[in-house]
Amino acid sequence: MRNPLLPDDVYAAIDKAVAKYPVGQQRSATKAALMLVQRFNKGYLTTPLMDAVAEYLLLPPIAVYEVASFYTLFESEPVGVYKISLCTNVSCYLRGCEDIKDYLFKRLQIKFGETTEDKRFTLKEVECLAACTQAPAMQINGDYHENLTLESIEKILAELE
Repeated sequence: MRNPLLPDDVYAAIDKAVAKYPVGQQRSATKAALMLVQRFNKGYLTTPLMDAVAEYLLLPPIAVYEVASFYTLFESEPVGVYKISLCTNVSCYLRGCEDIKDYLFKRLQIKFGETTEDKRFTLKEVECLAACTQAPAMQINGDYHENLTLESIEKILAELE
């Protein structure tokens, strides 16, 4: 059943995700559905929105909450216009993510889990972006940036401001 919290275009996109799986396996589209809903809701999920996904996919709400709480790409609180996810796993660490972290803290005047006063940037620490051969790496709103240097980060941030 469709919940009025979500527009028809979001439901149409969820239907496309569900169609990739065998009939009766709509649970497999939970992550994709949550990503679509999060994008619609300016970067974060609410309990009523997750309940709408559960109802539409014919799942118990807990099944949707489990997915939303497991993946670091999902947010339950408002985030900045640009969500920066910096990988701090071993490959990125060995290739300089500590210096990048310090630079971002200083440049943005925030720490991990915080959002700038102007609501433009949220900085998150993530365990792995699966970009080990291009470390250090970060994502901004899902777009990968790899082989980072302090200079390349400054250029990226300047383009976003």
